[in-house]
Amino acid sequence: MGHPPATSSPAGATAGVSVMVSDRYVEIKNGIFEVTLSNPDGIVTGVRYNGVDNLMEILNKEDKRGIKGTEFRIIYQDENQAEVSFVRTWDPSLEGKAVPLNIDKRFIVLRGCSGFYTYGIYEHQEGWPGFSMVETRRIMPMPEDRVSPRGQQLAYPEAVLLVDPINPDLKGEVDDKYQYSCENQYNNVHGWISFDPPIGFWQITPSEEFRTGGPVKQNLTSHVGPTMLAMFLSGHYAGDDLTPKFMTGEYWKKVHGPVFMYLNSSWDGSNPTLLWKDAKVQMMIEKESWPYYFALSDDFQKTEQRGRISGLALPGDVGSWQRECKGYQFWCRAHDNGSFSIRNIVAGDYNLYAWVPGFIGDYKLDAKLTISSGDDIYLGDLVYEPPRDGPTMWEIGIPDRSASEFYVPDPNPNYVNRLYINHPDRFRQYGLWERYAELYPDSDLVYTIGQSDYTTDWFFAQVNRRTDQSTYQPTTWQIKFNLDSVSPNSTYKFRVALASSANAELQVRFNNQDRTAPHFTTGLIGKDNTIARHGIHGLYWLFNIDVSGAWLVQGMNTIYLKQPRNQSPFQGLMYDYLRMEGPSGI
Repeated sequence: MGHPPATSSPAGATAGVSVMVSDRYVEIKNGIFEVTLSNPDGIVTGVRYNGVDNLMEILNKEDKRGIKGTEFRIIYQDENQAEVSFVRTWDPSLEGKAVPLNIDKRFIVLRGCSGFYTYGIYEHQEGWPGFSMVETRRIMPMPEDRVSPRGQQLAYPEAVLLVDPINPDLKGEVDDKYQYSCENQYNNVHGWISFDPPIGFWQITPSEEFRTGGPVKQNLTSHVGPTMLAMFLSGHYAGDDLTPKFMTGEYWKKVHGPVFMYLNSSWDGSNPTLLWKDAKVQMMIEKESWPYYFALSDDFQKTEQRGRISGLALPGDVGSWQRECKGYQFWCRAHDNGSFSIRNIVAGDYNLYAWVPGFIGDYKLDAKLTISSGDDIYLGDLVYEPPRDGPTMWEIGIPDRSASEFYVPDPNPNYVNRLYINHPDRFRQYGLWERYAELYPDSDLVYTIGQSDYTTDWFFAQVNRRTDQSTYQPTTWQIKFNLDSVSPNSTYKFRVALASSANAELQVRFNNQDRTAPHFTTGLIGKDNTIARHGIHGLYWLFNIDVSGAWLVQGMNTIYLKQPRNQSPFQGLMYDYLRMEGPSGI
């Protein structure tokens, strides 16, 4: 667990942990750093390290840093470790004034450790009123400069054009916190570097078990402020589907964290970017140490209280894992031969899900799994049979739950973030939704099977066309394909996998654009807002459409894909994969 890194100062590393409590503050130090917390609020008000009195931004008022505790207590203290608690207890007199949760905020400082751990325990008791919890996170704020006259707000408050930044090299760039989002599976360490003095302040998340939405769920990380976020749960890139909703009387309790706030420094003044490499090394140390033995809440299960499952997954509503937002989730990536093992699972009842890149759909084990302390369960061979009715006639894209393989245009030169020039995540640039109308000013996209290339001819998002500053026009895309023959009495299959939907609808018509009622419609779906937030996927949707042979003709056929909702520039769809299958037996 977290020994002092080579970049940390050896001075004071052997000092014991001490806690000083006053009427307004709690100070915890270990000879390497000191953290100050408001009493009894439990708000981080100061971090002293490497000669800097406070790494925190003092302009961000203490009363604007999250939920406040009302009761402080020391859970444990000796020279090797201190854990403190700040509790806010709910009672019926607070109904309508505060969210009906008991919240216990914990902070841990260890001897010889360059940083502190923090976690939260949330509890909704039986008999309490119902509510929805939209978002919860921990914020570590520092200086910012995004306001007028140095910054100019764009289409929404988070997006700002830097017109007169303190650093002139950034002039003309767009900054938006959503440009720095990251999938849960890769979101283990992020933070900030100061070049003078050379100090790093990092947030390390060693486990994803308390996050929601699965491994490809995107969350915020660090952004201009500087601000660091530990997203415990959020609806970003998912919408209301990922908002926990608690019924009146429903009991729920969950531990979020611990996460590690890591400090490092370059004592000889060498390249400060080495601090990033050191932070990644520390992240691996923390992951290997999970679950932490030193977190003292009885609600945080230790290694001996957890279990394991393993098996072999070979290359059937089942995709609910991406909308699950109350319980714990444990994920792994299977080996090339399909074998997998998931360790350190909190005891409880679970479902087992899987999906395979390159194949559409989801797998779900029919049986419920009950994990008890010390379990080591072998599941044997698990076989997934992806949807298939007939032979593939044609396909567009790659079934990977993302629109990244499709055409992503260059940004408007007036709204560039240079970080994403010649970067694989070029979709993070601001305002790409407006480029569609520039590329297709008078007519919509037409894709011809056998001639078009989806990497250049299929726009990454089906968005509305702006006709003036406040008016948007629905768009209808076309897929043209030739059939040498048709079986009029047979049923074909058209499979459409969506990577995202933002208050949108997909209407599908075959060979008749003017048909009043579409042959198929999804209805209004999705609130993930991926288009506005520079994403390339949100929630995954799969639609398997029966196509009567009578709708098709010998020769050239056209499928019309219409997105009719046009109240906003951000309403639209992202496709993952489209496939036309012939009748079975052909």
